[in-house]
Parts: sequence; structure tokens; C-alpha cells
Amino acid sequence: MDVTDVTPARQRPVGLAELARIPLRRWRTVLAATGLVMLLVAAYLLVFPATYTATTAVVVRPVVTDPFSVPSGGADRAVNMTAESGIATSNDVIDKVASITGRDTTAVADSLTVETPVGGQVMRFSYAGHSETEAVNGANGAAESYLELRKGMYENQRAAVLKSYDETIALVTSQRTTTQRSLPANQGSSSPSPRTSALLDQLRALNDQLATLAEQRSKIASADLSPGSVTSAARAPVPSSRDAAPLILVAGLLGGLLVGGLVAFVRESMDRRVRTAGEASALVGAPLLGTVGRDRSGRLSDTDLRYLVLALGRWVDGPAPLPLVLLSSAADEQREQVTAGVAAALAQSGHEVRLGVAPESQERIRALLTDAQRRHPAVEQTRPRVPRPRPMPSSVPAPATTPATGGNPEDTMVIPPVRKPRPFPTDDPKNGGVYRSTTTSADKTEIIPRVLPKEAPAADGEQVRIGAGAVRLVPLEAPVAAGVTVIDAPPALHDERGVRAAREGRAVLVAARDKTRTGRLGQLVDRLRSVGVEPVGFVVTGEKRD
Repeated sequence: MDVTDVTPARQRPVGLAELARIPLRRWRTVLAATGLVMLLVAAYLLVFPATYTATTAVVVRPVVTDPFSVPSGGADRAVNMTAESGIATSNDVIDKVASITGRDTTAVADSLTVETPVGGQVMRFSYAGHSETEAVNGANGAAESYLELRKGMYENQRAAVLKSYDETIALVTSQRTTTQRSLPANQGSSSPSPRTSALLDQLRALNDQLATLAEQRSKIASADLSPGSVTSAARAPVPSSRDAAPLILVAGLLGGLLVGGLVAFVRESMDRRVRTAGEASALVGAPLLGTVGRDRSGRLSDTDLRYLVLALGRWVDGPAPLPLVLLSSAADEQREQVTAGVAAALAQSGHEVRLGVAPESQERIRALLTDAQRRHPAVEQTRPRVPRPRPMPSSVPAPATTPATGGNPEDTMVIPPVRKPRPFPTDDPKNGGVYRSTTTSADKTEIIPRVLPKEAPAADGEQVRIGAGAVRLVPLEAPVAAGVTVIDAPPALHDERGVRAAREGRAVLVAARDKTRTGRLGQLVDRLRSVGVEPVGFVVTGEKRD
């Protein structure tokens, strides 16, 4: 058979079911990855302390002289929230929160978070502490510290402005006093002089300026300097990291399964196994002889083994059958079970099978054959009955006999001689059968017992009778004899004795589903072909049967 007859012309597409089988077959890897992730999650929940998070909301408003008026640009544009967020996380606020909670400033800076939504005037102070009290005090303390700091900054600004107004008012008042002193003491009813008119105009201007300054100062002094207010203070109970423990466990489980699946696919790409018979056919380049599954007890299916024997019949039932050599790349591919099952199935159908076994595998093969003998006990072959021949008439006259009573001669009966028939077997099972011989004597029948010789034990190996045949264990290097010979070869990649035997017989490869590595199977096929051995087919094991 040409290799191109069985090798597919193109790669077969991989279906979703086959992809899903990879994590299922590598369930140990998936379980290990999931267990590792769950261990990390449990360590996070049990070893690390719980974190309590409290949140305080603060409304920030612009400082205006008239609290009931809205700035022309809008209140949300009058306050720079980016600058306010920077002030809320400044060192002054962090130092005050650290003094309230009793933690160092670095831990407070890591625990304090300030959120400023875009286009709004609400600031949220979130503080993560090791207890509910610490979280509540930290969040409320941060909000109050920010408001106090911002109010102090506004008060300082107002004080500076009022001081400037006071200085200006004092200067204008001094100028007004000087102008008043420059006026003439006695002013008549006559029209004032030009100098006096100028001094009066200057005095009126100074009075107006003083009035304006006083009005502006009063507005600054009456301005509300509150930068905002707390609208939602933090209070117990507050959420903690332990509240979402069930959700964290579920997320860890799903994450572990995902990581385990990824690791399983990575291991599959690095260590590819035979998943289907099509993959094995593409590697071996030989036809599939059969798939041998397992029954519920874990043994190989007897039905599959009998069908496999039927597939091997073309090389077994010939006039000069060659040895069947079963090869595998490793020792964990159920090659020994297949070999013992094939030999038992051949013996059950009546063959005398010589089973070549390596010394290290003899005990395991003997146990498998003993189990097969228990399930299929030996059956004695029934010999066909030889029919009793009819007596032939003879032409020789027989002598007359005188009757004992001395009666009439007409009553004399002449018994012609008959030919002694050959003995034939009876149903007596003692000693292999009893042969009965009939004589010409009319008064007795002679019984001649004959013991059939028992089958002598084989000199070249142990014999196990199964069904109508027998399996004889012989060494692996025993010379090939007549009859059916099945050879259980050691793992071919580590022992060349099976390959040597395959050069004188027919090579049958055994591949275990989800166990045989594709690299090793391809290496075995290459080695066989390099020594001139072309496999006649392959067998796939490992499938479950209902």
C-alpha cells in the first residue's frame, strides 16, 4: 500500500469539541493552576488585613460678596476643580489626617483618594483604613481639614485686601484733612476766589473717594469666606474588602480555570498527544486496523479484540503465517493488554498461539492471560462419532448348530459369519475415551479400554488453555515455528529487539489515545522505515465503551 493512499492531502480542521477535550484530558494541569490561584485568593482574604473604605462628599462653592448671586461665568466655571483637588491632597491636609488617625504621612497619602467629577462641584474624599473607626475619622478629617485650609486661605486674602483698603482710606482722609486746613477761615458772602473754589472741588472729590472706598471695604468685610460644606459625612457601617469575599472566590475560581486552560493549551503545543485516529493515520501512514476501548471494569473490550483479530486474519490464516509483532513507542500505551487480548482471542477461536514475551513483561502477560482464561475457560474439542458398520453377508456356509433342546432340525438357525468392525469411540470421558469391539460370539461383548496419550507439556514455554485453543508463552528471541506467533515487543524507542523481530514478520503499531506523543510515534515510524519495516496498520486504544 502506498503511503499517499492513507495520508490526507491536507490538514484536517480542528473542531471545538477537540479543543475542549484538551483541558479535559489535562485536567491535572487545570486543577493545579486553579488550586494555585485559589490559594493566593485565600491568602489575600485570610492573611492580609481587611480594608475599610469610608467616603465623605463635599460641595465646593465660589467665594462671592453676595452669596445669593451667581457669577457671570457660572458657578462651575468660577471654581477650578483641578486646583481644589491639589489643595485637598496637599501636605497640610495629609498632616492633619495623620494626626487624627495616628498613622504616618506616607500611609495616609496612599490611603487617601480625592475624586473630582468633570463639570461638577462635588469632591469625594475616600479613605481606606484597617478599621471602621479609622476609615470614618480619616475621611471626615480629610474633608474638614480641606475646608479649614481653604477658608484660612480666603481669610488671609480678605485680610490683605482690607488692609489695602484701610491704608488707602487713611491716605485719602489725610489728604482731605490737609485740604480742609488750606481753606480760608473767613469766607464772606461774596463769590469765592478761584483758589478757594479749587480747594472745595478737591475736597468734594476726596469725600466721594472715601465713600467709595468705604463701600468697597464693607463688601469685602461682609463676604462669606466658606469654601463649601460637607453634604454626606462618612459614618459606620462602611464597606470592607471582606464584604465581597464570595465574589472574590468565584472570580478566583473562574480566573484559575482560565489560567489552567491557557497552561493546558501551552503544554499541548509543547507536548502534542494523539487525540484521534486521523492524527495517528497521518503519522503512521498505514490503515487503521481497529480501535480497542475499555469496558466499565477497565479491561479492554473483548468485542473490539475479536474484531481486531478478524482484521488481522489476512496475516494469521495464511498457509505460512508470519509473526505479528506489536510495537509501541512507550510502555504506558496498553501494548501488553492488546497483545494478551489478541492472543487470547485467537486461542478462543481455536488457534494454537505462540506468544513471544520479554522477561520483564512475562509476569504481567501471564496475569492478563490468567484473567482471560478465567473469563473464557478451556473447552474440550469434540471428536466426530464413527458410525457402526453394518454386517456384510458371506458366501461361506456356516456349520449347523445343534440346538440345546434337541428339537426339530427345521428349527435350526444358521448365523453367517460377519466381519469384525473397527473400534469406534464411545462417550465415556475416562482416560480420553473407551473403544468397544464387537466379536462374533453371541453371548458376550468384549470391552477393550484404550487410554489416549495426554498432551505432553511444552518444553519451550508455559501453556495456558483459553477457549478451544491455547497460548504458549515463549521467549522473545525464540526461533519462529509453525503456527500463529504473536510477539509483544518492548518499547521500541528504548529497545531494538522488537524491531529486529518485525523485520521477519508483520509490524502492528499500538497508539494510546491521549497518551501517545506524536513526536515519539513519528520517530518510531521513521526508525521502522529506516530498517526496511513497513507497518501493516495500527491500533488505537484508550476509548471508553458503555
